[in-house]
Amino acid sequence: MVETREIGQLAVVVLGIIAVAILSVGLFVFYPDSLTDLFGLVIALVVILLGIKVISGIASSMFASYNVAEVAVEGPITRDGGGGGPLPSRPQSTPADDIVEQIDRADEDENVDALLLKLNTPGGEVVPSDDIRLAAERFDGPTVAYTNDVCASGGYWIASGCDALWARDGSIVGSIGVIGSRVNASDLAEKVGLSYERFAAGEFKDAGTPLKELEEDERAYLQGLIDDYYETFVDRVSDGRDMDPEFVRDTEARIYLGEEAHELGLVDELGTRRDLEDELTDQLETDEVVIEEFEPQRPLMARLGTGAQQVAYAFGAGIAGLGADREFRLRLRN
Repeated sequence: MVETREIGQLAVVVLGIIAVAILSVGLFVFYPDSLTDLFGLVIALVVILLGIKVISGIASSMFASYNVAEVAVEGPITRDGGGGGPLPSRPQSTPADDIVEQIDRADEDENVDALLLKLNTPGGEVVPSDDIRLAAERFDGPTVAYTNDVCASGGYWIASGCDALWARDGSIVGSIGVIGSRVNASDLAEKVGLSYERFAAGEFKDAGTPLKELEEDERAYLQGLIDDYYETFVDRVSDGRDMDPEFVRDTEARIYLGEEAHELGLVDELGTRRDLEDELTDQLETDEVVIEEFEPQRPLMARLGTGAQQVAYAFGAGIAGLGADREFRLRLRN
């Protein structure tokens, strides 16, 4: 099966190159007797190179060697991929919109029979997490989420939209909760001679501003936002994973190692990547699964250093904000 695809790809590429070369030589001067002829030959070479690239893409599409798409969600989940957040050490991640785009692209690819969603993330922003979960739910075929390291909070929110969640014995899973925070700098401002003067329309427009004390009605208002998001989180998990909502609440946003998470039903299977591939082979009733990574083009530095940083970040970093005009921070994170 694999050899047939490789032979087919090679045949298409070879025939395509020959056709492009003949066409290019026919359109331009073969031997440059003048500067104009030399320029024509250079253009011919460019056409040949571009033609080879296009033909290779066509060959790959016609004789695709993959039947499973893998899309990775690594690092903090943000709309734009991070980098400009409150903590300079925050690891870069793939923008949520790019992840959704790759899942949709895999769904439209006729060669893809199943989706692997690689989740190694401590969590992140609420709406971007939900966008990725919805994209996974839209995928027409089996969807399997798996984690080697951390699948917490927003990552677990996403996993609730997949058919199954795999983890390792030592993976960190859970943290089904929402956190909001603000820095109270009012005392410091007073010491250095700063004061807060309010110009706002709407009673709660400046709720959470760090330069003033938080009023009780503002505290209740902000806590209400957290509670609403938390109930949505509980609903997503209980519906997606067929769990009793009370059981989800009883976890109290704890994190669990993979083995205990499996015992509690928060994880469906424990195993290695090879175990997962074997399971998919049986599920798809095929001789083998060939996995293709679907990923957007990213700068090199954005792809480096996300492994160990993810785990370290999971134990303390903050994620994203509720609104650009407020200092109150809302997070789905471990």
